[in-house]
Amino acid sequence: MEKQYKAIGEEAWKNNAEKISAELFIFTYGSLVVQLVKDYEDYAAVNKQLDKMGYNIGVRLVDDMMARTSLERCSGFSATAEVIAKIGFKLFLNVVPTVTNWSADAKEFSLILDDNPFNDFCELPPKAVTDGLWYSNVLCGVIRGALEMMQMQTEVVYVRDVLRGDEVSEIRVKLVRMLDEEVPASDD
Repeated sequence: MEKQYKAIGEEAWKNNAEKISAELFIFTYGSLVVQLVKDYEDYAAVNKQLDKMGYNIGVRLVDDMMARTSLERCSGFSATAEVIAKIGFKLFLNVVPTVTNWSADAKEFSLILDDNPFNDFCELPPKAVTDGLWYSNVLCGVIRGALEMMQMQTEVVYVRDVLRGDEVSEIRVKLVRMLDEEVPASDD
């Protein structure tokens, strides 16, 4: 199944994705982070805003991904992790993180990003690192929002980042609980 997901991600990237200039995207994101730092003057608040923005993006991207790939709903959390890595990240960022470090109860895993396009052309000042800025924290929100649309409440956090001096970037995803399907209220 893992190879099937990778093939679906590759196919969606080649044929169905409208692409923008990577440099334009990276510089625009960098400008957004700089503006948030100026506005909030507190890195914890910036992280929170990036997560919130990512969440709002994620709730919309999951529908786009499902429409472009014609995927069925995943059978479990393990399959969901593979779809995130091999299809979602490939389709929208043209990278494929490694899914690893599963917890014993199979409710937590890590996404290891050897290459994070957000980090291109970026260098964090030492104060940003020591004061806790997670520059690509928008990705945590995107994952959390997308999974919530798939009826999974999760906690998603960065635990390592190349911009902070780590060898790789690592995002930890923890399944908190499965959400109940809710029927929309009628318009009566």
